[in-house]
Amino acid sequence: MAPATISTIEGQLQALLQITYTLSVQIHAYQGGGTTQTALQHTIQAFVASLRQLAQTAPHLTPAVSIPPEIVAYVEDGRNPDIYTREFVEIVQRSGRDVGGRAEAFAGFRDVLAGEMVGVLPEVRGEVEKVVRSTGGGGGGAANRGLSREAGGAAGEDLDKGGAGNGDTMASRASA
Repeated sequence: MAPATISTIEGQLQALLQITYTLSVQIHAYQGGGTTQTALQHTIQAFVASLRQLAQTAPHLTPAVSIPPEIVAYVEDGRNPDIYTREFVEIVQRSGRDVGGRAEAFAGFRDVLAGEMVGVLPEVRGEVEKVVRSTGGGGGGAANRGLSREAGGAAGEDLDKGGAGNGDTMASRASA
């Protein structure tokens, strides 16, 4: 069977609802025989056929939106999906803070390493600046600090004091 679409399932559900409504009207108006019994039997047969068709089509539905099984289980347990969403957002925010901290620590390490490399190997200054820029660092700030240290500048002394280890980023040290 070809993949079913949401509109196909929706059409089958609408037909099923219409048959259900017709069935309820016929049951209410049932008088115990003759033509009403025959009409009721035909409506019940149409209801069963519609249910059967829906049951055959539904497994072939290609979902437009994939719902995570955790959410389905959460709702099936009778819990509020809004609470799940709130908890999920809190977890993502916490994770984002952790990742941000790691990124800041690596940026500091990058700056210290660049300064040290330029201080020890001044001939690689251009390559170091290129790497620092390509990894999100400022326009050669770390390499310039390394050269300043070589010349006895204050920026080099800041690196020796562990400026990157206290959470400073290259941009905050460059502006100092």
